[in-house]
Amino acid sequence: MMEGKYAIKVEKLSKRYTIGTKKADSFRQALGGIFRKKNNAKASFLAVDNLNFTINKGEVVGIIGKNGAGKSTLLKLLSQITKPTEGTIRINGRVASLLEVGTGFHPELTGRENIFLNGTILGMTRAEVSRKFDEIVAFSGVEKFIDTPVKHYSSGMYVRLAFSVAAHLEPEILIIDEVLAVGDAEFQQKCLGKMKSIAGEGRTVIFVSHNLAAVKELCQKGIVIEKGKLVFHGESSAAIQAYQSSHGSQSHYENKSVTTDKTAVKAIALCNQALQHCTEFTVNEPILIDIDLNIVSNSAEYAVFIQINDQFGSPVFVAEKQISNQKMTLEIAANFLTRGNYAISCYIHIPRLERIETLDNCCQFNVSDATSSLVIHGNYNYGPVFGNFKWH
Repeated sequence: MMEGKYAIKVEKLSKRYTIGTKKADSFRQALGGIFRKKNNAKASFLAVDNLNFTINKGEVVGIIGKNGAGKSTLLKLLSQITKPTEGTIRINGRVASLLEVGTGFHPELTGRENIFLNGTILGMTRAEVSRKFDEIVAFSGVEKFIDTPVKHYSSGMYVRLAFSVAAHLEPEILIIDEVLAVGDAEFQQKCLGKMKSIAGEGRTVIFVSHNLAAVKELCQKGIVIEKGKLVFHGESSAAIQAYQSSHGSQSHYENKSVTTDKTAVKAIALCNQALQHCTEFTVNEPILIDIDLNIVSNSAEYAVFIQINDQFGSPVFVAEKQISNQKMTLEIAANFLTRGNYAISCYIHIPRLERIETLDNCCQFNVSDATSSLVIHGNYNYGPVFGNFKWH
């Protein structure tokens, strides 16, 4: 690969941490530590374990993994906040990172002073920062408090200004952690829009998020990390599928013990428009629930009853259909469910008489408003469904 094409190249990268070590506060503790070391070898673990990958200039890459997988450690290494135990990182360009609230801010300085401080850290002149200053402040929405020391800011104000600085001071590489979850819905939309804009300008964005729908929408490539190891690097949609399958995806349910003499559910699957198993949807795409049934001669008496529950187990809505075929599909229309986590319960019953089979919360899925034009600005709780009503 030509030297000028990559933004970041990682080779044999590892970061080892020692568990339970603490500096002695007294001579007595230090002396006791000498004897303990003879009996107990230091326990350690690899937070990042022998990673190798290349991110090209202009790519938007999502890093996916469970809590504790090593994502944040990797970002700290890429941001040069911490040094690797082994391996090398080659960075081709100026990096701006936002890894946690207040990273790079001095609490005693005002918002205005911190903007110029961060600009200096990024290698920009005062004139360059001044040119972007009004745009940074307007995006952050903290105009009234720009001359207040940031130690008095709320966490939301802090992250608004920190993101605005990181995004507007024209870095070649922008590294963003899950810190965006601190902001409200409107701010998250602004951040995603800004990152799209940065990517459109040919700059590189590395984005860590548990919101897989946002990763799917924003990122071209995906990196999946598990227990510090790289398990997948490729197209973002394929990365999401690899992550879901490696962590026991709940997009489908299968009952292998169904007998031929019983009307029962053999399988249920959540699918997207491409008919792929999926657990992450945006509000403006339909959700398909495929049901595979074992049917017997009297199955026409029975009905399939689907109940969608919210994250607290409360019913959101139900749908019912008399059994007519072995395979049936329920389509939940686009722009019906709002953002949130949901579960599916499925019942086979004789209407008003008898329940034959009960499958409670057999599949789970998440709906995100990351790409919706129907999002209500502000952090409002507007219920689980959009009202598609007629107005006269």
